[in-house]
Amino acid sequence: MKTLFDKIWDNHVVMSVEDGPTQLYIDRHLCHEVTSPQAFAGLRNRGLKVFRPEQTI
Repeated sequence: MKTLFDKIWDNHVVMSVEDGPTQLYIDRHLCHEVTSPQAFAGLRNRGLKVFRPEQTI
């Protein structure tokens, strides 16, 4: 029987490489007050926008 973690993981796999990393789709982004300002500054400095801002909490 699969655990809840296994079910969520399997549901979000985009691509798997044999004996390598697994690419996952992250459908929610949680902003943390400690690191978010630096992350947003980095995007701004590179002229980039937040991808799917409606999915950022």
